[in-house]
Amino acid sequence: MARQKFLVCGATGFIGRNILDAFQNDANVELFGVYCKSAPDKVLRHRPGLTLIEADLRDPAGVESCVKGMDVVIQAAATTSGARDIVLRPYLHVTDNAVMNALIFRACQQHAVGQVIFFSCTTMYASSQTPVQESDFNFEVPDKYFGVGWTKVYNEKMCEFYSRLGPTRYTVIRHSNIYGPFDKFDLERSHVFGATVTKVLTVPEGGQVVVWGDGSELRDLLYVDDLIEFVRQAMRLQTTPFELVNVGAGESIAIRDLVAKIIEASGKKLGIVYDRSKPTINFDLVLNIGRARGVFQWRPRTGLDAGIAKTLAWVRGSRSPEASG
Repeated sequence: MARQKFLVCGATGFIGRNILDAFQNDANVELFGVYCKSAPDKVLRHRPGLTLIEADLRDPAGVESCVKGMDVVIQAAATTSGARDIVLRPYLHVTDNAVMNALIFRACQQHAVGQVIFFSCTTMYASSQTPVQESDFNFEVPDKYFGVGWTKVYNEKMCEFYSRLGPTRYTVIRHSNIYGPFDKFDLERSHVFGATVTKVLTVPEGGQVVVWGDGSELRDLLYVDDLIEFVRQAMRLQTTPFELVNVGAGESIAIRDLVAKIIEASGKKLGIVYDRSKPTINFDLVLNIGRARGVFQWRPRTGLDAGIAKTLAWVRGSRSPEASG
């Protein structure tokens, strides 16, 4: 049987890089990875069986050349950043993402790609301390997420539109906050998990970790390996033209408690202070993952404590002299 050709868009990004690592030893898969602004590291550049493609996915010709001949397209490319940009420069998440996805989905339909996996998000949901399911979105996007939220909804509807034309199947994943290796760990662009890890590891022993806001916001956190396991299940089990699925831990944690857990796992003695003057998004979220469990026989397997430990070990290893050599 011929090997399936997998195109991973955003190959040097957080989710894309983890997908390449997860599928690298699959004998039934031929891997292709697209990157643009972030160059591949030495490990990817010398990985056997991986074809790297430098292309701007906002350019129709570049998209066509990448998509043609592929069996599966995993669309993990996006312009992303953290709360500061969402609050102060929300336009960064709108135009590029709308353009690149419109071009990718059209090319997939024209070239009869078998399946597209699209990573959406949960910014279209209203704040809720009880689990929200897919049908709870009522086309009212929270104000601070207005740009990124409606852009994601547009891209989801484009997936549904092309799924009706055929022959490509579309899987839209509304995932919660994903964390793990290769995430952003700088304070300018990272989400709360990555930013907290960086603060904890860089603050001197006995110092204080500064938390933006009051730390009361609730987040649903999923380790990246569990997200990738859902991708495997979707490719194995989906027979319908279109599926939209919540994928998360199915439980929430307050940011103040998350920070405390990361400090404890680090082994350091640190205090916590709250800076209410910094940009924050007062938003609670926990996902109802019943559809992912029932239709796709999936459930998260990595508990938060284990995920924190794995991530801290990876970050410490990636900053060691051996890792940078």
